[in-house]
Amino acid sequence: MKILVIHGPNLNLLGKREKSIYGTLTLSQINKEIEKVALSQKVKVDFYQSNHEGEIVTKIQEADDLYHGILINPAAFTHTSVAVRDAIASIQIPVVEVHLSNIHARESFRKESYVSPVAAGVIFGFGKESYLLGLRGLISILSSRKGKK
Repeated sequence: MKILVIHGPNLNLLGKREKSIYGTLTLSQINKEIEKVALSQKVKVDFYQSNHEGEIVTKIQEADDLYHGILINPAAFTHTSVAVRDAIASIQIPVVEVHLSNIHARESFRKESYVSPVAAGVIFGFGKESYLLGLRGLISILSSRKGKK
């Protein structure tokens, strides 16, 4: 089983930016935690981070033929990108949306996600655990689909 983990804009600054909201872990440290869970579940993960909407859209489109599922933190594109939403809606593999912070406890514009309606699941507000819970949830979805074939 292969899963693509996509990190959206500004997540490359984790550990430096708004530590009171996003914590002190770097993106590299979060990726290492994801790799540990993936290894324990016998799943291969690849990581991709971009600050550019079109690059993320292209990666989502390409993933449909290369991966079994996507774990994505669309970051600011969650609330602004119809293009990311449409890319997810256009592919056949499941996508799980994650966020480090509780998006409903923040600014009003962060409460709306264009991605959530087309995601297989959404987890937010647990810091790095959001990624780990999201990964486990995605693996569960994929395993149950595999069993139905």
